[in-house]
Amino acid sequence: MKHRPRIRTVLPAALLLLAVAGCSSSSAGQAAGRSAGRGGTLVIGATGKLPNPDTVIGGAGFEGKRLVSFQLYEGLTRYDLSRTDAPSEITGALATSWKVAADHRTWTFTLRKGVTFQDGTRFDADSVIFNLDRYLDKKSASYTTALGAAASEYAGDITRYRKLDADHVELVTKSPNGHFPEDLAHVLIASPTAVRATGSANFSKHPVGTGPFSFKSQTPGEQIELVANKHYWRGAPKLDRLIVKALPDPAARTAALRSGSVNWIEYPNPDDLASLKADGAQILTNSYDHLWYWILDTTNGPWKNAGVRRAANYAINREAIADDLLHGTADPAYQAAPRATFAYDPKGNTYSYDPAKARKLLAAAGYPNGFSTSVTVPTGGSGNLLPVPITEALQRDLAAVGIKVTIRTTDWTTLIGAEAKGEVALGSHAIAQSTTLFQSEALLPLFIGSNSPFWTGHYSNPGVDKLLAAAAASPDKATRQSDYRQALTRVTQDAPWLFVVNDRNPRALAPTVHGLVQPQSWFLDLTTVWVGK
Repeated sequence: MKHRPRIRTVLPAALLLLAVAGCSSSSAGQAAGRSAGRGGTLVIGATGKLPNPDTVIGGAGFEGKRLVSFQLYEGLTRYDLSRTDAPSEITGALATSWKVAADHRTWTFTLRKGVTFQDGTRFDADSVIFNLDRYLDKKSASYTTALGAAASEYAGDITRYRKLDADHVELVTKSPNGHFPEDLAHVLIASPTAVRATGSANFSKHPVGTGPFSFKSQTPGEQIELVANKHYWRGAPKLDRLIVKALPDPAARTAALRSGSVNWIEYPNPDDLASLKADGAQILTNSYDHLWYWILDTTNGPWKNAGVRRAANYAINREAIADDLLHGTADPAYQAAPRATFAYDPKGNTYSYDPAKARKLLAAAGYPNGFSTSVTVPTGGSGNLLPVPITEALQRDLAAVGIKVTIRTTDWTTLIGAEAKGEVALGSHAIAQSTTLFQSEALLPLFIGSNSPFWTGHYSNPGVDKLLAAAAASPDKATRQSDYRQALTRVTQDAPWLFVVNDRNPRALAPTVHGLVQPQSWFLDLTTVWVGK
């Protein structure tokens, strides 16, 4: 008798999940396509705001890039997202191959033939030059300050570029850059015809790229609708339509999945996983390049002392956060390098849960009675898991060794906007956030290099700077791996951050969603996905 109410509760919700895709298309042909392993409409509930769909501008973190930007556009290169057992590698996209000269600065790219933009415009070397002008040449009619600023993260190292012939371009970097092919996956190529027709100011209303999905419509702040690009060079996606909705509230995402208004949600609330599974949902996870951490002000107050920072790291019960709070959707982070990266050293795990050692280190650093501090935490946002509950767990752990933390909350956009100006939102001694370190090597110096334009706690270690520079200059991956491991080992010892957890990228899918390969990456290949019975 006790089990009957549970059955009544679960069954209607399960039926709703099973019916999510049933109304995604009505024609007999589309229904037949779905039953044959194609078609349907995928509706994704995203955790944050939707990106500006004008190529590199984005503005919604890597979530916006994976769900929208990388679906509309491509760069000369792309991530191979077909594997689940290793970090994703770079492969050809709009370029089929490339070579670098002996100076490690001059790169020649052979372009892919037969590619067309979604408006029918032919892709060629002129398309590449037009887009680089749009990002880098202030004299270009298509250049804007916003585009230039956004492109500087990945294309800012390019000093010269030219067309060699219709199928080849030459790009020259300011200094040797071994990860340049990876950078170019983020330098997205738009249709010159479409940009000229709308002008850069209005291009976001009618974006056109070469990606697997074409733009159909958007409701600003609410959703973006894309349709399959039937002429995509890798083959048309299996889906008919892709809709991405902004649902920053975790409860709203779960409710949307249960009701059938979406059939996929990013980062379900860990507390909902058991019931979602019981209702028939698929829960997919995999390690990827992610770190949830606190950035500490290393030049002010107690956090200036490396001993204090190490003590705080030993005070954290990461296992409880990963297993009890996040229900296995994250792994404990015992070092600076995330697990699913080529720089991770299995022998480098350092910070076990040891409150007694934390108290001993605090006393040795001159703080036997602890101290008071503050942290600014986003209430949500791309990759931020459950930021406030995680921070409250850290608050309890740190209080147990005498470190009293005041929590100040703000929205994700405000936090990263202040950080980009070299500031801390709400004036705290630390900020809590998530980041990627190796999904894009170009960004690594911004997080652990000296004199970063971003607020990174003013961390500076000349030895780390040298290792980062040596790694970046080498096109040899083994050399970069060795240098990065040494650099991250020093960061682990310096402890400019509180290393907390590595996310496992959970998402919940209705049982009618098929074909997703969950890679060890922030990004996804949605061309393999279809929605059916």
